[in-house]
Amino acid sequence: MAFPTKTFVSAALVMVLGTFAAPARAQTAATPWELKSDTGYAYDKEGKTFSYKMGTSNAGELLKGAKKVPKGTLFFIGHNGQLYMRSGPYLEGDGNFKFGPER
Repeated sequence: MAFPTKTFVSAALVMVLGTFAAPARAQTAATPWELKSDTGYAYDKEGKTFSYKMGTSNAGELLKGAKKVPKGTLFFIGHNGQLYMRSGPYLEGDGNFKFGPER
């Protein structure tokens, strides 16, 4: 089963970003994502997320048109439920998340 590259990249993030969609009480330490190399992550047209077990027989086709996600990219779910990405700084000078709850 093939799915669009942007969907693949975006979905990997949506599965982890549920914490940004909910109101936060206090800033917690950032945790690394646990994405698997043999798994594809999808964010479909209705905004649902899925994961797919991937094989290697069609890896070349999957990589056609794929783009690397630039380092320093933040993904988040907006108030409207839409997935967004933003390049640029997202940490304060002291390492705290720039867009965290009001202090």
